[in-house]
Amino acid sequence: MTATSDIDTSRLDLDTSRRGAGPSRTGVPQPSPSDSVSCPSHSDLLRSVFRRHAAGVAVVTAQGERPVGFTATSLNSVAAEPPLVSFGVGVSSSSWPVLAEAEHVGVHILGDHQEELAATFARSGAERFAPPTSWRAGPRGVPVLDGVLAWLVCRVVARVPAGDHRLVIAQVVAGDPAGAGRPLLYHQGRFNALRD
Repeated sequence: MTATSDIDTSRLDLDTSRRGAGPSRTGVPQPSPSDSVSCPSHSDLLRSVFRRHAAGVAVVTAQGERPVGFTATSLNSVAAEPPLVSFGVGVSSSSWPVLAEAEHVGVHILGDHQEELAATFARSGAERFAPPTSWRAGPRGVPVLDGVLAWLVCRVVARVPAGDHRLVIAQVVAGDPAGAGRPLLYHQGRFNALRD
């Protein structure tokens, strides 16, 4: 994990082998109330393991009274029909109050030339939409960043509680996949370029 506060590198711990977990009506094991207490050693283990997992870097944006955004490495494609994506956001993030109410969000895939942009959107207290950040109002009024590899505007369909985060699920309504370049990666607590 990085020391900056708004980069989201969370993953869910779905360990169902703990005592007290039992199947739900759908057959998926459900944690018991005692499982909601976080064990520091398990949290450290999760962080250590996922430092070794290389992830693509995205910036998620939304429009409230002012534009907000944060760097995320938890972006996933969920389904093709309907086209759904998901990402995690911490409820302590400065972006969460707007994302908690936003009907639409922007999802931007960053290129390896955008390490500073990723750092800006991860840095607590940064003026994320001030120069040199280049952006415009896109579909549904969502802030769209310029120069990214690809972007989507998505309609939020669910916000699922997941520990100290929310898993946001959103349906694609617009976008552009035509940016040039190679993706930016996050690995071992640092931004990296993809190598052949």
